[in-house]
Amino acid sequence: MRQSQLFTKTRKEVPSDEIAKNAKLLIQAGYVHKEMAGVYSFLPLGLRVMNKIIGIIREEMNAVGGQELHLTALQDPNVWQKSGRWSDEAVDNWFKTKVKVGGEVGLAFTHEEPLTRIMKDHIRSYKDLPFSAYQFQTKFRNETRAKSGILRGREFLMKDMYSFSRHEKEHEVFYKKAIDAYKKIFTRSGIGEETYLTFSSGGSFSKYSHEFQTLTLAGEDTIHLCEKCSVAVNEEIIKDQSACPECGNKKLAKKTSVEIGNIFTLGTRFSEVLDLAYLDEKGEKQFVFMGSYGIGPGRIMGTIVELLSDEKGIVWPAAIAPFQVHLISIIGANGEDVRKEGDGLYERLMKKGIDVLYDDRDIRPGEKFADSDLIGIPTRVVISEKAIKSGRLEVKGRKTDTVQMLSEPDFLKTLS
Repeated sequence: MRQSQLFTKTRKEVPSDEIAKNAKLLIQAGYVHKEMAGVYSFLPLGLRVMNKIIGIIREEMNAVGGQELHLTALQDPNVWQKSGRWSDEAVDNWFKTKVKVGGEVGLAFTHEEPLTRIMKDHIRSYKDLPFSAYQFQTKFRNETRAKSGILRGREFLMKDMYSFSRHEKEHEVFYKKAIDAYKKIFTRSGIGEETYLTFSSGGSFSKYSHEFQTLTLAGEDTIHLCEKCSVAVNEEIIKDQSACPECGNKKLAKKTSVEIGNIFTLGTRFSEVLDLAYLDEKGEKQFVFMGSYGIGPGRIMGTIVELLSDEKGIVWPAAIAPFQVHLISIIGANGEDVRKEGDGLYERLMKKGIDVLYDDRDIRPGEKFADSDLIGIPTRVVISEKAIKSGRLEVKGRKTDTVQMLSEPDFLKTLS
């Protein structure tokens, strides 16, 4: 994409009404637009990053056998009343609205109930199990606090997956696969080394659930980390679980973190109240054993900004950057030569399937370089009179101050 055609613009000033670093940088760099507290629109650059993250998640969910679907955001109160989660006393962050012809509907904050009801039409026999289904869906939560940018929103995108098994033993096999899949997602997204499997309360579902917590001072959670086996315990259960659940180590390091994923063993909590059952090998009725697995793509995005940015701006990992290359033309005295060479290189890179943001704007070099650092694309390539004379490209990584002078073929090798 030519940057002259990108309608979004960077800002020199930092948004004064934002506290969170992720929101400040994402707004300043033109990735998101704040609509109101806890509600953000994703602009072209932001949507490209979000789609890269979604692509990674989708690949790993498919790899464990997940089948993608898309459920409605508007929710029928009847199914939630059966589970006891429609009442504001039971769930205090519902968004609800009146229907013109009478009655109420809710805006979904999760989807266990409606998907369980759907599966009543598709599960009859033990031969129909096990399987899992997932979606990327907008969720709505009437949060009291919405001050952490895209880390905690009132409207946000979530990947939620639900597993359906014959019994607990079968469920545990898939549960372990889901843990491994989540670890791969965070590693591929560039934050695997700072993200830990964390034991937390299972609430009414089971004794324990698991979270994936990423260490960052911007987080709202506190975990106690076992540095021997790289698992952690959430602060909420530390009195009941004062030692590492894996190795028994009692020396746990207290850390600040943000939750970017969670998995729950639901058991038969929803299948019993909604009568989701199957006939086993003996022809006897059994309730389906369920699990729930959530990841916030926006939380991953915001956490990366909090964790990896520097004083100049955002630093995107290559796998989720909006573009692979930021090509910058520096127009000097021989401006037409530089522009012609820049246009040619841009076209050649595009033909090779390389995503390029081409800064062809007629502005000062310093402004281009500052924007490039703020936007945070991993590789910067500069076309200038000096580069043309030398027959080399000026190549610089976003995370380094070292500039390499490379021939075009050698540069292309660095991208393969």
